[in-house]
Amino acid sequence: MLIGILQTGQSPETLRETNGDYPDMFQRILANRGLTFRTYDVAGMDFPKDIHDCDGWLITGSRFGAYEDHPFIPPLEEFIRRAIGAKVPVVGICFGHQIIAQAMGGKVEKFPGGWAIGAQDYTFDGQRVTLNAWHQDQVTQRPEGAEAIACNDFCENAALIYGDTAFTVQAHPEFDDTFIKGMLDQRAPGVVPDALIERAVQRVADPKSSDLLADRIARFFLKPRG
Repeated sequence: MLIGILQTGQSPETLRETNGDYPDMFQRILANRGLTFRTYDVAGMDFPKDIHDCDGWLITGSRFGAYEDHPFIPPLEEFIRRAIGAKVPVVGICFGHQIIAQAMGGKVEKFPGGWAIGAQDYTFDGQRVTLNAWHQDQVTQRPEGAEAIACNDFCENAALIYGDTAFTVQAHPEFDDTFIKGMLDQRAPGVVPDALIERAVQRVADPKSSDLLADRIARFFLKPRG
């Protein structure tokens, strides 16, 4: 199954040589699961010609806010609506989670509770999972028809499912511990409160549920659809 990765941002340049860019991370974590990949730099206005150019779509994270004024956001929202309307499966991670919700009528905003960085525990369909996260924005109002299937005390809409057509997650299953450690060293100081950085550093080595999420993403893409 061919999955189009809609790249909405780049990983930090100082970490890219060691960890790769966002599409590289997704290809690593989703490897050997029956999927192949093609990348489109939609942040640079490189869009697919048609929603059927690939069998499914995966929207990456980004440093941009879904509510900000960037040229790529309106056409990306329109692409999302057309893909979902045609029942082409779409998966969104972090910014991808947020832009899908916004495109479908939900609300995204900078969360007054602040940041979530590093290992976070979620109740995911009744199961406890731990995933790396890095965000301040959140989906604060779900679109009509979206069901919340993961949450914690900090993030009410940590994962959303839209029937058979979209599956979105606020956390970053593609971020491994090496990448998170680099972000904590290079990106968090002076931006994220010291207490949150210290807590995240203490949990860097905690076991993560990234493979479980990768399996779920692959199953979502591969499930039979009429």
